[in-house]
This record gives sequence, C-alpha cells and structure tokens, in this order.
Amino acid sequence: MKGIKIVVLAKQVPDTRNVGKDAMKDDGTVNRAALPAIFNPEDLNALEQALRIKDSVSGSTVHVVTMGPGRAAEIIREAIYRGADGGYLLSDRAFAGSDTLATSYALSCALSNIEYDVIVCGRQAIDGDTAQVGPQVAEKLNLPQVTYAEEILSIATDKLTIRRRLERGVEVVECPLPAVITVNGSAAACRPRNAYRMMRYKYAKTPSETQEAKTANGESAAYLYLLDSRPHLKITEWNVTNIKSDAKDLGLSGSPTKVKNIESVVFQAKEAKILQPTDSDLDGLMKELIASHTIG
Repeated sequence: MKGIKIVVLAKQVPDTRNVGKDAMKDDGTVNRAALPAIFNPEDLNALEQALRIKDSVSGSTVHVVTMGPGRAAEIIREAIYRGADGGYLLSDRAFAGSDTLATSYALSCALSNIEYDVIVCGRQAIDGDTAQVGPQVAEKLNLPQVTYAEEILSIATDKLTIRRRLERGVEVVECPLPAVITVNGSAAACRPRNAYRMMRYKYAKTPSETQEAKTANGESAAYLYLLDSRPHLKITEWNVTNIKSDAKDLGLSGSPTKVKNIESVVFQAKEAKILQPTDSDLDGLMKELIASHTIG
C-alpha cells in the first residue's frame, strides 16, 4: 500500500477556557492580549488521528495548514514536534476578519495547491464553536466528508473505516478517498512532543519570522546559512496571491456573518445549598428548579 498524504487543518485560538473580566474589550471584540494563544484542542485530536495513519502506513506524510497572523506559525512547529512533517501558514492582512465562509474559501484555495488523500480537522474551534469550517471545505472541494469522527479504525488504498461518536450512540462508516474528516474531542488525546524533534526543528521559521528576526536582532549570517543548508527548517508561508484566491471573497468583504452584540458573562457562585438524600429535599429542589424555569 502506498503512503497516504494527510493534511491537518488547525487553528491557533485564544484560550477561552479561562475567561475573566478582561477577556472582552469595550467594543465587544475579544481582547486577545488578555488570553494566551493555544492549539485548538479538537485540532490536536485530529492531529493524533493523522499521525496514527502515518504510523500504520509506511511512506505517509502529515502536513498542517493554518491561517492567521505570523505568530500562528507556532501551531505548525508544535505539530512538527509531535510528528508532523511540515506545514503551510496562510498569512495576509486580506484574511483578517474572515468568518467561516471566507475561512473555508481561503483553506480550499490553499488545498487546491497541495497534494492530499485525507484532510483531517477538529470538529470545531473553541473561539467560535460553529463546527462549520470542515464541512464547508469539503463542499467547496466537492469531497465526501465524515463528521464527529472518534477513531479511524482501518485504512485501505481507496477508503477509510471510521467510528463516529453521535449524541445517542456510535456508528461505523466507510468513506472513499480523498475525503474530509472532522474529529471529536472524545477521540484519543494527541501524543506529547518528541524531544529529538524539538531539538531538530526548534529553529524552523516562516520567511516573515526570519525577516523579523533579522530586523529586530540582527540575525547572524550563521543562522541564515543554517536555513539555506537545512530545508527542513523552512516553513512555507502563503498570501492571497500564492493560493490563487479572489480578495473580495476573503476577510470582512467575503464574510456575510455580522456580529450584532457580544456580552461577556462571568459566573460567580453566590450561595450554596446542601440537600439531604430524602424525598422531601429532592421534591423541594425539583419544585424550585421548575419555578425558576431552569428545567421544565
């Protein structure tokens, strides 16, 4: 069986799991400076599934595609440390403000310039929770898709067998290749970083990062020679022109979704109630929950 070319769609997101009172600006936008940037959790689950395919089929490769500002290259390095072979950063001011429609358009344009057999991504990102980008990419590329995947059970030359985790149970399906797979957070956690790979790839940079380092720190000629002599340290960076896309379909101009209002809600525990395991206490709790419209 020949090697399988796998592409993982990943996103760098603000860590919304620890949102505080400073997480939102006065204009209703996310204060990204107040939240650390992390690898979207379900994209890590997707990366693990991709790496398992690579482990089981000799000659397979895994490349990551991410869209964002220059700092998003950290996502690619993080994936490489865990076993990926390389990646592509889509970075251009024209991408700013993209909703799921514009994002999926940019990703599909980039994927049209990459060889692949399987495209894998997380079910959704924690900063939007829409679960739309993966299916939209599949539609734009006219590919079959399997959503809510929990495990890729077997791999053949022309198909995958996948277990899906649904709300009321599980199902096993077969999908022809090439295909798009979106992976649940219930899938296996991603493997940790590999120490050897961290040492080998810690200086991997995009062209923009290299230029910024030269400007800010006067990067030495030795490092520039290192980049030229070791191609594995070069991370591909593409802009609007490189992916052969139409700028009007990107960013705010290509995003029909408009946010009308955002409200930051911070939950605080004000009181606690201790119940005894008696019928009267449980009956009182049910009546209270129904009266407050919490249930019923």
